[in-house]
Amino acid sequence: MKLTIIGCTGSFAGPDSPASCYLVSGEDAGGRIWRVLLDMGNGALGVLQRHIDLHQIDAVLVSHLHPDHCIDLAGLHVAVKWDPRGWDAPRIPLWAPEGADRYLASTHGLPAGPGMHGEFDFHAWRPERPVRIGPFTVTPYLVEHPTPEPYALRIDYDGVMGPSTLAYSGDTDACEGLVRAARDADVFLCEAAYHEGRDDALRGIHLTGRRAGEAARDAGARKLLLTHLPVWNSPTRAVEEAEAVFAGPIGVAEPAYTYRVVRRTPPRTGRAGGAAAAGAAGQGAG
Repeated sequence: MKLTIIGCTGSFAGPDSPASCYLVSGEDAGGRIWRVLLDMGNGALGVLQRHIDLHQIDAVLVSHLHPDHCIDLAGLHVAVKWDPRGWDAPRIPLWAPEGADRYLASTHGLPAGPGMHGEFDFHAWRPERPVRIGPFTVTPYLVEHPTPEPYALRIDYDGVMGPSTLAYSGDTDACEGLVRAARDADVFLCEAAYHEGRDDALRGIHLTGRRAGEAARDAGARKLLLTHLPVWNSPTRAVEEAEAVFAGPIGVAEPAYTYRVVRRTPPRTGRAGGAAAAGAAGQGAG
């Protein structure tokens, strides 16, 4: 499968990137390419259109109901409902925490019914209950973040590009659910909104680079890709913190970059101590 970074700045859009939004694509056995979005934070809708036509969205998967992860769905609703040319595609399937329909309706002052049900086909996550979308199997895991039902998402791909696994942290502090979601992942896309030393008093909200590295190590992930860095964070410092505890390849998500998520080596043992081959290769999005 492929992972394209639409937005990766933490907590709000930055000068170079929207907030959280990631495009996952993969071809099924019949040759059809499926395109799924992980989150849709502020600023994402405009940038997304540089990569795909909005009619090509097969599903949107929301990790939690904070604006920097879902608010541009309100704009997507407008694009579907009010396009004078018409919307020649079905309602967009949307998996999210319970209450997403009411949350999004409130952004436009709409009543919950019908709200945005005419544009989105809403489905509520159920912890650890897999959902099948084309060649992808998505499993949500409850994590630790100050909002009802925050999830990390595990995406297992089974298609012509070969089996592979992408894990996405959403927003979370260190917890068991995060490690379970990332178990033996080929690429672990993990937030690192905090720095060691600076943010030690803030727990139950976000990870540091070090805690992201510890989760990757304990999960036996093959590659760690740090994301959700606020504008005041140093990417170099985040990587250095992760390198202290995780021996595998580490990168920082780059806007407009596409990564090929491939399985190249047997699963790691889950402990730092020997380098592992990269679980993804990067390429400029085109």
